Amino acid sequence: MDAFTVRRVYDDAPSADADHTRVLVDRLWPRGVSKERAGVDEWLKDVAPSSELRSWYHQDTSRYEEFASRYEHELDGAERREAVDHLLEIAADRPVTLVTSVKDVEHSHVPTLVRHLRERGGRRGRRTR
Repeated sequence: MDAFTVRRVYDDAPSADADHTRVLVDRLWPRGVSKERAGVDEWLKDVAPSSELRSWYHQDTSRYEEFASRYEHELDGAERREAVDHLLEIAADRPVTLVTSVKDVEHSHVPTLVRHLRERGGRRGRRTR
């Protein structure tokens, strides 16, 4: 079973992930969603792209490949390492649902984050119970 799944905060009921830890991975809180409705266990802003990178990408979404590359570089940096490590620690014990509010998940930061987590998790090795 994959340790990471992705759901949009607007599209699902939190009960669908009752056995998962649900982590919001956006820098901004989802518009119009209460904490109860979001059903997240944690809000990990520090794993999201920097505000500067997010703004740069939103000016021209045709530069997705460059955005993903820059975000991957951010994920490797010291500022986000702790947040990435935290997600990997959670995933070592139970599945994690990465929750986002983006409309186009496929062209957002989320696929890059998932790929990065899977690669880092493989390098670190998985803990067994």
